[in-house]
Amino acid sequence: RRYDTVKAPEGQAMLSREDNELLCRVGPGTPMGNLMRQYWVPAALSSELPHADGAPVRIRLLGENLIAFRTTSGVVGLIQNHCPHRGTSLFYGRNEDEGLRCVYHGWKFDVRGRCVDMPGEPAETIFTHKVKAVAYPCVERGGLVWTYMGPRTTPPPLPELEPNMVPEGGIQIYQRECNWVQALEGDIDTGHTVFLHLGGVRADEVPEGTWSRYALTHRALTYEVVDTDSGVMYGACRPAEADTSYWRIANFLFPFWAMVPTGVLGLEVRARAWVPMDDEHTLAISIGRLPRGAAKVGRQTVGPVETLPNTTDWYGRFRAVANANNDYFIDRLQQKTDSFTGINSIFLQDQMATESMGPIYDRTQERLGSSDAMVIRTRKRLIDAARALRDRSQTPPGVDTPEVYAIRSGGVVLPRAANWIEATAELRKAWAKHPDLTRDVLGGIPAV
Repeated sequence: RRYDTVKAPEGQAMLSREDNELLCRVGPGTPMGNLMRQYWVPAALSSELPHADGAPVRIRLLGENLIAFRTTSGVVGLIQNHCPHRGTSLFYGRNEDEGLRCVYHGWKFDVRGRCVDMPGEPAETIFTHKVKAVAYPCVERGGLVWTYMGPRTTPPPLPELEPNMVPEGGIQIYQRECNWVQALEGDIDTGHTVFLHLGGVRADEVPEGTWSRYALTHRALTYEVVDTDSGVMYGACRPAEADTSYWRIANFLFPFWAMVPTGVLGLEVRARAWVPMDDEHTLAISIGRLPRGAAKVGRQTVGPVETLPNTTDWYGRFRAVANANNDYFIDRLQQKTDSFTGINSIFLQDQMATESMGPIYDRTQERLGSSDAMVIRTRKRLIDAARALRDRSQTPPGVDTPEVYAIRSGGVVLPRAANWIEATAELRKAWAKHPDLTRDVLGGIPAV
């Protein structure tokens, strides 16, 4: 496989308004929305539909209002909100006997959207074969309900994401009130870690010879960014010992997946999807070997954050208790004394940073530097792929090659002269065992 190293020039030009619109808009018929519909998309947790013939659930996904339901046999269906007859919401329908029945006139639809019963019509006028609701096929794997919203009669294979396929995998899911791109870009921007998350920690507070000491001693990094078969990968380098370098390696995977660089490369089995509900609301779905509970590490809380009870409205799922309405419970005294932000959760620090940009940030106002190399390259890959699909019907990367998702991310220390791509080839492979590796090298700070 050939990699082309890409380095961003200093003083990178701002993104055009046209490109920003193409990048951010995901509704039906938009270039980016059409690109996302080429892939399987996580739509819900299996646990949101715990019972056969149970209550339907409102799902807002890629700008569409949809209704999820589990049939008598346990299959999950995802169907348009409005009944094709007179438009009543199917959320209020009766989930019974392998279908969802509209309560207005009794028309019933199966998981394929076919109308299977019109009880109010005379037998001689029945036209069920002419009526079909928009419905998307669903499969379940690793506690997620995946759906395919694209044009193919036979969907492509599911991506071979190791975090979604390991028996001990977990899921954390939160809603973020901003555009999916700015949320995603928070995960592929490694430079913010030593400021937003670790700005209040001094280098002399962590053990010598650990990766935390390297990160806090040298807060500026050098970057190399390469295109991959699944998207984009970067290596962010800083000095370690006299003859070694500390690399943080992470990935963007089409169309909205990120593998962050924290932890130890070879040990970390995790990925996060930034799934657009619409242009201004996003679901952060983290999968893999995740912290089971919130823990205090130094001045940071790592792990799950508290959420409000789910409600049945379109934006009522997985909302954090700490949010923009209460300023994320920022503690200004703590910010002045022993914290850089005054917000004590790493996830909420990221949420504050990306939501405070506004629902959709105007990137024509940006001024980017060399530390934004991964952000720049990922935007280009997405824009180029969306245009190639629109203009030449070119299938986007990874759609038909599920094996390219079988990778890992994390940190590693390498000899100073080593080629980081070649030296980490085995560590980046999914399902590999590395019993000699340990997280003790982190120095007690998991955010490095």
